Amino acid sequence: MLNPGDTIGILGGGQLGRMMALAASRLGLKTYIFCPDPDSPAFDVTAFHTCADYEDEEALTAFAEAVQCVTYEFENIPAPTVDFLKKRLPVLPDETVLRTSQDRLVEKTFFRSIGIQTANFKEVSSQEELMEAVEAVGLPGLLKTRRFGYDGKGQVFLKKIEDLDGAFEAIGAQPAILEAFVPFEREISVIAARNAQGQIVSYDIAENVHKNQILNTTTVPADISEGIAAEARKIGELVAEKLNYVGVLAVELFLLPETFEKRLIANEMAPRVHNSGHWTESACLVSQFEQHIRAVAGWPLGDTTRHSDVVMTNLIGNDIERRQELLSSPATSFHSYGKAETRDGRKMGHANHITPIKSS
Repeated sequence: MLNPGDTIGILGGGQLGRMMALAASRLGLKTYIFCPDPDSPAFDVTAFHTCADYEDEEALTAFAEAVQCVTYEFENIPAPTVDFLKKRLPVLPDETVLRTSQDRLVEKTFFRSIGIQTANFKEVSSQEELMEAVEAVGLPGLLKTRRFGYDGKGQVFLKKIEDLDGAFEAIGAQPAILEAFVPFEREISVIAARNAQGQIVSYDIAENVHKNQILNTTTVPADISEGIAAEARKIGELVAEKLNYVGVLAVELFLLPETFEKRLIANEMAPRVHNSGHWTESACLVSQFEQHIRAVAGWPLGDTTRHSDVVMTNLIGNDIERRQELLSSPATSFHSYGKAETRDGRKMGHANHITPIKSS
């Protein structure tokens, strides 16, 4: 258990690391950011940072000696980095979680092993295996790299047989899975947290809308029944329990039409604070970022009660130029990530618009 004044090491210096560092400072904890990107926005809000490659053992040694535990803002941390650090101090969540979440095949196999439904899928390691996978899974489907894909990267939508030509090369001829397309009504996500003492909490279920394969808005409450919401919470909490998880995690789910016997199927998990949980900054007393820091520190988790309805909007690329409009809008909070360069498709910030909770 950490004490006030202790330091949490954070691998990754993007906006998630930045927001975790801000939350930690409110709790009286220090943070130390380790990231190879010299323009990391998290460097601006922490007293300690190192800009070095994740494989730089000399830099990692100094980092480990300066902190009491380590967490991370993204799941694609190189395995040797985690192995090096875990021999010296706690890395939370642990390497089992990373191994599960870094590989889509392992992740979906894990979901099914604990009774969570997924779309049908098949491993693909070559163009020939893609043909075999189509026979087993069918079309339409999504060919996805097993590792390193996000925001629509590393995947190809296959609608008809003719689309198979060159598809494996299009994703870089990397190990992949073919995943059956599911006719979902909406995408929802559950943000859950667990500490080392086994306490588990989850937030209200969020409904997500994507634009150009990047999350555009998250609306809470989601337009779902109480029964579906309860089932979604149960899925998120089950994942946390089975992984012996410490920290905040997100599980993205597809809601299928009422004609399906099983209406919720898991899409993927993220072993970290998540874009679809940014709304908690404005609509809850304890945000997902503070919740993660509490869990990693070994402290009691906070209340997840929502005091307002909320719509979170990602500010992508030039959307950040709307700052004056958003700052002038009643009941809207504006959060810039402090990134130096604006680019198309780059997440530059977000805005949360809250309204009173509607009576049922």
